[in-house]
Amino acid sequence: MARAYVTNYDSSEVTVIDTQTRQVIANIGVGERPSGVAALPNGSRVYVTNADSNNVSVINTLTNRVVATISVQSRPIAVVASPDGSRVYVANQSSHTVSVIDTQSNQVTGMIPVGQNPSGITASPNGTRLYVTNFGSETVSVINTQTTRVIGEVSVGQSPIGIAVTPNGRRVYVVNSRSNSVSVINTQTNEVITSISVGSTPAMVAITPNGSRAYVSNQYSNNMSIINTQTNQVIETIPVERQPFGLAVTP
Repeated sequence: MARAYVTNYDSSEVTVIDTQTRQVIANIGVGERPSGVAALPNGSRVYVTNADSNNVSVINTLTNRVVATISVQSRPIAVVASPDGSRVYVANQSSHTVSVIDTQSNQVTGMIPVGQNPSGITASPNGTRLYVTNFGSETVSVINTQTTRVIGEVSVGQSPIGIAVTPNGRRVYVVNSRSNSVSVINTQTNEVITSISVGSTPAMVAITPNGSRAYVSNQYSNNMSIINTQTNQVIETIPVERQPFGLAVTP
């Protein structure tokens, strides 16, 4: 069964949706102000960051029950699983750090200092790099996952938040919420190669599995921009409901 897990920030719950029937099949109580959500590649567990509880809820997707609660640092906001499922990385917005969680033990095994107010996080397809948007520093931290050290800081636009890597690992797309733009980073050089204008106060970005399109939610334009990743130009704008924020692409 294909499912979507949606964090409900104000109700301290995660809603589980059957994507075939588009019906809600469960509401799971988690911590306060759930925000980020990431599933392990095998789909067995989902990790949810609880911003006001300073912890992460671990959900067993077979039973849709919380099976563990992991304390992290202040205001965990975003989370990503490593491609091999062995680690989960959590961006702690008020601590300016990334917590490293071992998924076998569900224990924190490391802490990585990054820039000011990390707000988005993603992993390269081969798992060797993490990319973290620092909302307050207007940078992206590049982390070597083997050494768990920052190996680069890339200057981007104002208040970066959403971030995604192309399936081939060659480009990173960064949403700059106050610049109304998307910065494109070349991962070989860790340099911005172009900036793409989108709608008002963009939030998140998702890339199609074949890497040909990037979708950006524009909160105050009430629409979504579609970017052709070959030309790095907006090719279409789709009206949606008010203040779109999170988005995802089906496999």
